[in-house]
Amino acid sequence: MAELNLDILVIPTYNTKTLGIADISTYPDSPPVQAPTIEITVPGFGVVSIPFVPNDFNVFNSTSLELTSGTDDLLPIPDGVYTLTYSVTPAFENYVTKTIIRVDQLQEKFDEAFMKLDMMECDMAIKKQSKVELNTIYFLIQGAIAAANNCAIDVANKLYAQASRQLTSFVKRNCGCSTNNYITNFT
Repeated sequence: MAELNLDILVIPTYNTKTLGIADISTYPDSPPVQAPTIEITVPGFGVVSIPFVPNDFNVFNSTSLELTSGTDDLLPIPDGVYTLTYSVTPAFENYVTKTIIRVDQLQEKFDEAFMKLDMMECDMAIKKQSKVELNTIYFLIQGAIAAANNCAIDVANKLYAQASRQLTSFVKRNCGCSTNNYITNFT
């Protein structure tokens, strides 16, 4: 007979308007689980408690997260640090909590900048500099994710903010090149 072992996994949906969470728990044959619920702390909005479907892939959007009403168009779900707590009755005895950072909006902006890189009419030094800058931004994003996965929330927020600032600066310059990073790291 299997033991109750609650666990969840955040699955990329590749959509800024959805959050996907899979239930990867093991459940005993009896008694059946009761009142499966997930509490999601949305950065800047607070905690929302939502019914959760066991043994399934659950997808949430701005309406189900109570960020918009049912009649509004779906909006992008904010980036930032999320705390997810999945529980079954009795709630205080059987739960699992995960902390993640959502970077979907920043990643979408990064992807757009990356796709423009090959299409830009720049000389080779500028292209190399742009690749170095995008790699730096990518590592900052990955660092934010790693920090959040290890509950280093302040570090995650700082790395996210730095990646966002650098990406905004990169996009504003379009194909501009300071060569400082390239000269420092590759010559």
